[in-house]
Amino acid sequence: HSGDNLDFGRGFYVTTIKEQAVSYAQRFLRRGRKAYVGEYGLDEDALASLAVLEFSAYDEQWLDFVMACRGGADDTSWDVVMGRVFTTVDLYFAGEITKDEALGRLTYVKPNDQLCFRTQRAIDRALRFCGAEELS
Repeated sequence: HSGDNLDFGRGFYVTTIKEQAVSYAQRFLRRGRKAYVGEYGLDEDALASLAVLEFSAYDEQWLDFVMACRGGADDTSWDVVMGRVFTTVDLYFAGEITKDEALGRLTYVKPNDQLCFRTQRAIDRALRFCGAEELS
């Protein structure tokens, strides 16, 4: 399951930061639903056989890619996309700040990370389910 028009496109999202995963899962608790945080092992060697796009900086290429994905205009065929996304992007997407302002603000925010597995092939090759814990 995946929503449309997400930061790195339709896919299965994971993070290397547990606090970020817990924070995201708590949104389900606030809606009166059950929430879980899953743990996965990543086979980094398997990534070499996949089409991987990795953003290591908050630059114009990164921002344009996120905006294309959020706007439903992404037509790329990456298996995995890795990088960071912040609420600053929401302001830019809404037209409330300029691209230069968005990129400037990203210098001062606490980083998080996202890995988006966009194909089943990527999930099958690179991820291994280790377990899950239910949040309360």
